[in-house]
Amino acid sequence: MKEIIETDRVIIRPLEEGDVEGILALDGDIRVLEFLGKKPIGTKEEALGVIRFIRQQYEDFGIGRWAVIEKETNTFIGWTGFKYLKDGPSGVAEYLDLGYRFIYEAWGKGYATETAKACLVYADKHLTTLPIHASSEVGNDGSRHVLEKVGFKVVDTFLDEGVPNFWYIRLKK
Repeated sequence: MKEIIETDRVIIRPLEEGDVEGILALDGDIRVLEFLGKKPIGTKEEALGVIRFIRQQYEDFGIGRWAVIEKETNTFIGWTGFKYLKDGPSGVAEYLDLGYRFIYEAWGKGYATETAKACLVYADKHLTTLPIHASSEVGNDGSRHVLEKVGFKVVDTFLDEGVPNFWYIRLKK
């Protein structure tokens, strides 16, 4: 396991094909997907496809979402990290999108804030000078609170497949 980041409670590392059960639990739970406009996956093959898609981003862009492993239980609890994107809202040509997704049982325990902060520290030390942005569906108050806690501010709204989303900028490094 190649660790990227370690906090007091979690290890953040590249996704591996062995994370298939965790991805299936994560992306197969309609509660987790409520504000994402996605349908739940239902098979290990679909979960493996998600992992392979993210791992291809590592190859293509040198960055992608990372697995979050709870240290105490050595359990996959979600993912966090960055995705390279182009043509963002407000005319942003290229940027890193900060994101996170956790199994329902991990909600409300501070993992999103903890891992988002850790990822931003990592980005400041190791990643390019691309701006870091984020988005969340309007109404996803949990994600909005996390992003505000880690230094983001809503500056715009946009439609993603017809669904209103907030567009965030990072206020400071």
